[in-house]
Amino acid sequence: MSVLRGGTADIPAQRSALPEQPLPPAPPAPTALSAPPEPPRLALQLLGGFRLTRDGRDGRDVELPAGAQRLVAVLALRGRLSRSRLAGTLWPETEEHRALARLRTAIWRVNQAAPRLVVSSGAQVALHARADVDVAVLVDHALRVFRGGEADPAAAWSPEGTGADLLPDWADEWLTHDRERLRQMRLHVLERMVESLCEGGRFGLAIEIALRVLRADVLRESAHRALVRAHLAEGNVGEAVRAYQACVEILRRELGVGPSRATSELLAGRALDRTAASRGPEPAVPTAAFPARVRTTAPRTP
Repeated sequence: MSVLRGGTADIPAQRSALPEQPLPPAPPAPTALSAPPEPPRLALQLLGGFRLTRDGRDGRDVELPAGAQRLVAVLALRGRLSRSRLAGTLWPETEEHRALARLRTAIWRVNQAAPRLVVSSGAQVALHARADVDVAVLVDHALRVFRGGEADPAAAWSPEGTGADLLPDWADEWLTHDRERLRQMRLHVLERMVESLCEGGRFGLAIEIALRVLRADVLRESAHRALVRAHLAEGNVGEAVRAYQACVEILRRELGVGPSRATSELLAGRALDRTAASRGPEPAVPTAAFPARVRTTAPRTP
C-alpha cells in the first residue's frame, strides 16, 4: 500500500471503495426512415358525370373544385402531358404565365384532397396509377375487341355500355374529340357484339343491342345492317324487310340518299327467292308441243 507523505506523519492512502462503472452501450446504428404509407386506391368516374371516390366506387367521395376536377379529367383522358400543354388545354384564353400559375394551384388542391394523385416529374404531369378510371376500362375492352377478341355482352348493360356520355354537364371545347372517340368505340363494340351473339344463337339479345345502337344514332347505316342481319339469322325475313324499309325511309328523309350497296345486297338474294316462290315452278312442256322438224331441202329425184 502506498503512503502519502505530508508534514511529519506518513498517512496511508486508501483505495476507493466505489465499484468500477461499466462503459455505456454503443448507440444504435441509424436506421433508414420508414416509407410513408401507401395512399388508398381511388375510383374515377367520367361517364355520366365526374365522381372521385376513395377505396373503390362505393367509398367516400373526394370533393374537388371545378378547376381541380378538370385537371384530373384531362390527365385521365390524355395521359402524361407537359405543363405548358396542360395549362394551354385547360385555360386556352389565359396568358401562359397566369395559366401555369393556375395549374400549380390546381395540382396543389388535388393533392390536398387526394394525396399524390397528381404526380409531376420535371415539366411532365400525370395521374397516379392507383386511380381506376372507368373510361380506361371501356377503352381496354374496345381495343381487345378490335384486335379480334370477344365482345363481352355484360358490357352492354354496364355504365360503360349504356350510352352514358362523357362528362355531359361540361361544355369545355377540349372534350369534343374525346367524346367522339369514345362514342365511336362504344358503337363499334356493340355492333361487333350483335354479330357475336348471332353466331351463338342469342338472337333476342342481339336484336336488343342493335336497337340500342340505333337509339344512339338513327342515321348509322351499319347499325341498320346489324339489325337486318340479326333478323335474317333468326329466320325472320319479314322483320328483316321491315327493318330494311325503315332504314331506306330514314336515310332518304334525313339525308336525301338511298342505302349503300352493302345494305341493299342484304336482301337482294331473298327478294329473288320470294319472286321465284310466288311464281311457282316452271310448267314442264311436253315434247309433242314442238312441231316436227321441217325439211328445207327438196327430196332427190331418181
